[in-house]
Amino acid sequence: MRIGSHVSIAGGIWNAPGNAAKVGAEVFQIFSRSPHGGPVKPIDEEAKAKFSAEMKKHKLDTFYIHTPYFINLASTKNNIYYGSISVIRQELERGTMLGCQAVMTHLGSFGELTDKQGIERTVIAIGKILEGYLGTTQLLLEMSAGAGRIIGDTFEELEQILDHPKLKKRHLAVCFDTCHAFTAGYDLRTRESVAKTLKQFDRLIGFERLVMIHANDSKAELGKHLDRHEHIGQGFIGLKGFEALVNHEHLSKLDWILETPKDDPKDDPKNIAVLKKLRQD
Repeated sequence: MRIGSHVSIAGGIWNAPGNAAKVGAEVFQIFSRSPHGGPVKPIDEEAKAKFSAEMKKHKLDTFYIHTPYFINLASTKNNIYYGSISVIRQELERGTMLGCQAVMTHLGSFGELTDKQGIERTVIAIGKILEGYLGTTQLLLEMSAGAGRIIGDTFEELEQILDHPKLKKRHLAVCFDTCHAFTAGYDLRTRESVAKTLKQFDRLIGFERLVMIHANDSKAELGKHLDRHEHIGQGFIGLKGFEALVNHEHLSKLDWILETPKDDPKDDPKNIAVLKKLRQD
């Protein structure tokens, strides 16, 4: 189990490994572009070489990319729908250039579509994203908190997408966000509730398709469908919940990425330290 955090690429994408090292991250996550949209800096050979050198300098070998916030693979607006498809494919290609482990994405919202229509439109979009893709960076679907008919807030919805006949042979997997799952209604506060929730996950999705964890406590209570991250142990999941999560037989083998608040430069090191202290190695 390696623990890290989401870090900035300000000043150049090659600055990310150093920013990760500053907070004691063993792995890290970035936005390779502005999460809000706008111009995108290309990853040329110079940027690739500088990034690789910084990874070696700081003795890091694994990182992840998160797609921008505007992604909606079920949108009925073609500019958003096809724009989302294009951006995710670009992120996979950019990730491959840099040696990224995986790109994770939210799926979007059902909007005016029925759930069945939304799932089908999302499946078609993912198929378009991966059509002809020969890169090494894997695509991860991230579980959502579920506010506003967001796609992917239940294990059943994720399973419908992953096991859809049109995607059955695709190398897709899942990013499990603790805050999102909790506010979507999956109890993670005790060892017993964690075991029950993850047993359900394994039955529907399978641990073999769980690649990494977003480690976030929740400012919102169980089942409130609010995406509000909190420092580890200071939210409604609490320390007992995270103790059970970090020591779970399957989750303890994965990479964990913090997306907790960054109000102070010491916040990431503190949250990393809390998770490490909970581990029973």
